[in-house]
Amino acid sequence: MLKFENVSFGFGTGKQPLLNNINFGLAAGEFGVLLGENGAGKSTLLRLCNGLLKPQSGTITVCGNSTSAEKTSLIAKSAGFLFQNPDRQLCQKTVREELEFGLRLHGKTDELSSECDEILEEFGLNPDDDPFSLSSGMRQYAAIASVLVCRPSLLLLDEPTSWLDATQTKTFLSVVKKRQQSGTAVLMITHDIKLANRAATRTFTLQQGQLSA
Repeated sequence: MLKFENVSFGFGTGKQPLLNNINFGLAAGEFGVLLGENGAGKSTLLRLCNGLLKPQSGTITVCGNSTSAEKTSLIAKSAGFLFQNPDRQLCQKTVREELEFGLRLHGKTDELSSECDEILEEFGLNPDDDPFSLSSGMRQYAAIASVLVCRPSLLLLDEPTSWLDATQTKTFLSVVKKRQQSGTAVLMITHDIKLANRAATRTFTLQQGQLSA
């Protein structure tokens, strides 16, 4: 599903790589959690997973497609990405339009009604609400739902619970675990060790540019 082979990456030439010789993979149905200190490069690694960033050396494949060789828009059909700040992700006037936006981009217009209704119910979202009028936790729910509704094979989550309370976090984990158990591979960044222990089938730690399992 996801494979890194000897991947290195840095910002700017002549500087020490932020990520150095990274090797790991995730299979379908695995839930990987990525840990590490602030500034370790976790968000950078996640952006490499869906082609938003390209490796300086090495190879990254998502569902058999090289992120360097293929367009990011093609990789995005398999790899759903959640930014840490939902306000960077939301862009429509209603919650339903937000959910439909991704489905339309991926050509899944036949699934608009059924997929949207299911995810709205799972998260308790009102389809007619303006996403930007919602509380921070519900905005995070809307952003998460907009990714999940497209049913990506690989789910990339950058601090998905940072705006959620304990009850919302429990709901979030239940919904995502259901997708994982159906075969979705998940890679999630978190600083919440308790959440990592509850969620992960595999845990990775990023430190000084190296990844350890």
